Amino acid sequence: MRHRNRRLATIALSALVLAAAVALGLFALRDSVVFFYSPSEIAAAPPEAGERVRVGGLVLEESIDTTGTTDGAAFAITDRVETVRVVYAGILPDLFREGQGVIAEGRFRGDGVFQAETVLAKHDETYMPPEVAEALREAGVWQGDEAAGPADQADVTAPSQQ
Repeated sequence: MRHRNRRLATIALSALVLAAAVALGLFALRDSVVFFYSPSEIAAAPPEAGERVRVGGLVLEESIDTTGTTDGAAFAITDRVETVRVVYAGILPDLFREGQGVIAEGRFRGDGVFQAETVLAKHDETYMPPEVAEALREAGVWQGDEAAGPADQADVTAPSQQ
């Protein structure tokens, strides 16, 4: 009976150590996890103010405002169903322009405006970030190649030369 109790205690202690290791790992990673939202998802269930998120979509036509700033801009991201206002105080990517797919990472302010800390623009005219393509597809406004999925779109780096 002593041998059996010792084995049971060893198993219980091992399970406790494993649970503690998993809890510490999840605790350490909690700040690294950043969820992606489309403007429609934000309108349906807005994240809490101050929560770090990514917002993706297309830069709304005629929404870029750079007046009064040397760096950065205010603009709107849309999935052609809903729109999110974004402010960014930094140097915008060279490929940033109206109608272009972007992903902005940051936090919502109390007034509902998204304060971006990072803005990523797609790298050429044929690439669409997979998250943005999926969000546009779910919103029913995807205008890309219907046969190609987001993974296929990500592999395209230049138009074919014939």
